[in-house]
Amino acid sequence: MAGIMDKRVCQPSKQPSSPPPAGLSHTGDEVKEHYDSESHKNRSDGRDMTPVTNYVHSVKKGNGTVCDCIIDGVQLGEIISFDSGVEGRCIDKGKGQCTVLLMSNDHVEVDENVKRTGKIYSISYEELGQKVDKILRVPTGDEGDFTINKPPSGKRCADTNDGNTGDQATSGTAVNTDRHTDGHQAKRRSLTPPDRAGRQPWISDDGVQQKPQSQGQVVSLSPPRQRLTKANRPTEAATQQPYRPSSNDDESTSKMMRQPETRPISQVQLVAETKGIYAGLVMVETKCIEVDNAQSSNTDANSKLNNEQWQALIALHRTLLHEHHDFFLASQHPSASPALQRLASKYAMPARMWRHGIHSFLELLRHRLPASLEHMLTFIYLAYNMMALLYETVPAFEDTWIECLGDLGRYRMAMEDDDINVREIWTGVSRRWYSKSSDKSPTTGRLYHHLAILARPNALQQLYYYTKSLCVPIPFSSARESIMTVFDPVLNNNTARLAPVDAAFVRAHAILFSGKSRDQLQESEDSFIDSLDGHIGRVTKRWLESGYYIAIALSCSLLGYGAESNVLMRAMSKKPEETDVTMDGNTISEATPDETFKLALEFATRTISRVLYRWGDTNTLPFVHAILVFMNHMTQHPAAISHLEDAYPWKLTSIMLNTLLLSCEPGYEIRGHFHQPEKDQLPHPLPEDFAMRGLLYAEDYFPEKWFSNDKIDEDEKYFELPSVSEERKGRILSLGHRIASSGNWLLWNGETRQFEVPEKYDVKISLDSR
Repeated sequence: MAGIMDKRVCQPSKQPSSPPPAGLSHTGDEVKEHYDSESHKNRSDGRDMTPVTNYVHSVKKGNGTVCDCIIDGVQLGEIISFDSGVEGRCIDKGKGQCTVLLMSNDHVEVDENVKRTGKIYSISYEELGQKVDKILRVPTGDEGDFTINKPPSGKRCADTNDGNTGDQATSGTAVNTDRHTDGHQAKRRSLTPPDRAGRQPWISDDGVQQKPQSQGQVVSLSPPRQRLTKANRPTEAATQQPYRPSSNDDESTSKMMRQPETRPISQVQLVAETKGIYAGLVMVETKCIEVDNAQSSNTDANSKLNNEQWQALIALHRTLLHEHHDFFLASQHPSASPALQRLASKYAMPARMWRHGIHSFLELLRHRLPASLEHMLTFIYLAYNMMALLYETVPAFEDTWIECLGDLGRYRMAMEDDDINVREIWTGVSRRWYSKSSDKSPTTGRLYHHLAILARPNALQQLYYYTKSLCVPIPFSSARESIMTVFDPVLNNNTARLAPVDAAFVRAHAILFSGKSRDQLQESEDSFIDSLDGHIGRVTKRWLESGYYIAIALSCSLLGYGAESNVLMRAMSKKPEETDVTMDGNTISEATPDETFKLALEFATRTISRVLYRWGDTNTLPFVHAILVFMNHMTQHPAAISHLEDAYPWKLTSIMLNTLLLSCEPGYEIRGHFHQPEKDQLPHPLPEDFAMRGLLYAEDYFPEKWFSNDKIDEDEKYFELPSVSEERKGRILSLGHRIASSGNWLLWNGETRQFEVPEKYDVKISLDSR
């Protein structure tokens, strides 16, 4: 118990207060906590902290002196004072009695008088840093239990520092690192993940349980923090059980408790609370940065950390997460002023929490695998629970919490090699969080990059997500490196896990994207085109999903995979009225297509023609729909369509549209606009609508609030309902009518009610030409 015996009671600091963030300064803002103050006695939980005198019942000997005292109202961790001047800490309590561990090597006598002090045993932030340093310097030996607690009132033991936090206020601002991790090859055990909804049930010893908050003058803003000892170090989530009241809590009858008195918290109290939290947070953050950097730069293979050292680091980072949690609850309190609520964004607190509290330490753990496996699993669950708690309690940063939960799920998925079921479940959990995040930020390419990683081993779906991440308004440039994890195997003919038709399609894109193995491009294209017709006939409805993946990937290839130098990207960057037009109406192309664009155009038009030849097959309609959305957008940019119009199969498109008209009811009227649901109905987008959402060329296609129906479950988005086919036909005919309204590429004959093409595109179509 040596490590416990040398701890001190946290007393108010008399050093000058550390500089708070801008906006927190106010009159009388120096925060001090006196344990004999009225505000401390009258705690928000309604418990009286006034000292009570009683006596020692029995004395035991062991690792330190332990005694049983007869005393009422003691809380766990409270300091008990003896007449002899000795002090001890309450380590267990029952009704009217408690067990006290002395905090020195002195002894007490039976029947000696005792009294409560109202002080809660804690460790200061300065002592925390010393403790971590001491443990990390000692390779072996027993340093005792590592304990980090805070006063239950939420006040900080240390509102000051050594003058080193001045620059830390902005040390983490505006930093958003790429949170990417790869899988690891190591033997590992399976842990039970959260439920499929993406949230893990709260457990009694996870350290971040929710508890009711009352609004007294002194508000407790920190979650319960369980002391980390050798006896209760975190174990597998599968062994953790939800908290259940003990049988002692119900003595024959149930008593209804009165509702605690609630008192509003003043603005001055909130500011003081936030200032105290921030001062402590910066100190712990500084220590985390220092320790993580020191350990990351230590490349000595012999400098392995033992279990106690890992536990110390986990406790340190857990404390930082708790500090952030308290800061968010205080600064985002309903009574907080707008200026106070803006502080978290101004000082990039969510990004700092992820970077210094979670990501840096996870990367340190990852690079120490497999030795750090158990500790990495423990920390992932700890961080996941904290993020889930913030997701529930701090909605102002909901988008950030959702993405962080997806990242943590992806870390956990990447660690699992042994149990495929556990890996799939965690993949599903992470995918759900990312999908939820992409619904809120559909133009952010980073999220589609993460979804591409989770799509393994489906190479076609990975290709779709990677190319989409590059062709949205906020592209993710790192995807250009990540996509090579899909392309390199097919370039090296390592395609054993892929269907031949998918392998040929992905290989063609790999060659167009990387410029490697150009001599294999024609062979790959021919292999795909020749097998496509038979493949669609065999898989039938399964090609509904593959169809729009292929269509979107082809469209992105025509955009040069988002390259700014691409002729279509340059044309789309300008408004139609800014495009120069000659006297005969022809547009003046501002850029000459490069060889890669010409090759991509040839591959796209060959694929489109082969699919359009199956004009009576409804399984090809998602592909046709996605392609026409792209072409419709290009027709709105004269400089862009000028590079496509001569190669695109307009005649086949008109035949396909007329075939769709024949399948409609007599007198069917083509809508010239996007069909909106009735006022009392919610919109129900098509599966390919969700796939195209956020793409550069689809921004102006969907009406406002088209994706506002939050009652559609993630699994229902891509489910093909019977009514979908008719809706899809109407959309395709409507797009054809829009393109025909210009009279340049398609024509609508009102008398015959048929689609036609201008003479220059009126080529002879033969089934043998397929």
